Amino acid sequence: MTTLTLTSITEMKPAEVLYQMREMRDTWREQDFRFTADQQAKYDDLKAQRRDRIQYFYDNDLVQKGPKVVKKVEAEQEEE
Repeated sequence: MTTLTLTSITEMKPAEVLYQMREMRDTWREQDFRFTADQQAKYDDLKAQRRDRIQYFYDNDLVQKGPKVVKKVEAEQEEE
């Protein structure tokens, strides 16, 4: 007998949050662009968790800001 355990949204991996949001958006399209009250609450929780995760990256400077600049190191030539 298999038992299903419900995981709370806070226990999900970041990638799992994205998968859940994608599934819910597909369901939203299939339901004439409407969520039920329970679906809307779950989607709002997932969206809040995703925003918290992104804010964590910004707060800890884990996001690249600006273009990547590659500096060329020129070999110094020795004069003999």
